[in-house]
Amino acid sequence: MANFNTHISVAFLASSVAALIVYKAGMLSAPEFLLCTVVGTLGGLLPDIDLDHSVPAQVGFNVISLLVAFGMVVYWVGVLSVVTLMALWVLTYVSMRWGVFRLFNTLTSHRGIVHSVPYMFAVAMLVVYGCFYGLKYGAVFSWFLGLFTFFGSMVHLVLDEIYSVNVFGLKLKKSFGTALKFFSPSHTLWYAVLYGLIVIMLIFAPPRHVFWQNLTDPMTWLLLKKAFLPTGFVNV
Repeated sequence: MANFNTHISVAFLASSVAALIVYKAGMLSAPEFLLCTVVGTLGGLLPDIDLDHSVPAQVGFNVISLLVAFGMVVYWVGVLSVVTLMALWVLTYVSMRWGVFRLFNTLTSHRGIVHSVPYMFAVAMLVVYGCFYGLKYGAVFSWFLGLFTFFGSMVHLVLDEIYSVNVFGLKLKKSFGTALKFFSPSHTLWYAVLYGLIVIMLIFAPPRHVFWQNLTDPMTWLLLKKAFLPTGFVNV
């Protein structure tokens, strides 16, 4: 499979180009363009969080633990004392960073259900939910952040499949087909639960119609055409 440097470099390049296209189409502001690029790049590291010694797993769980700990403090800031809040921060961080992290790695195996298309889609939906209901972003931008999370993760999975092909020897490696997958017979129950969760998340997701209108609006693509084509070709 591709190494860390390859994953982060390609994910950054692909996400920045995709975000630039959406920005030039008038669907993102400059700050939103930058954030989508960052989210897409991070999404390019997500599938390797099931590898406990990998950089994405170490950094990812550390960041998540910090965010959850600070979230707990913010939630209880008007109720608990400063000393209690400090203790709550430490307890939450330690529990997340070592407790939940260890449990996650115990329950998962590399190239298992985490390293799959539906799992990454579910994670992208969690990003949409967190941005819309938690951070109070607009529905359109929340969907864009979820889309770029999914896009980055797909770049990762496709890279792993490409690296599973021995081009010079014209043969497939044993890892071929274990990255970009939608189902595995060895995890039937887990996939059933995962797909059921996706359906539920789609039902109660933030409004999608405005986001879809932005993507399909003819004016959007006219702006994009003007941005990337010489003036003489716009009216062709």
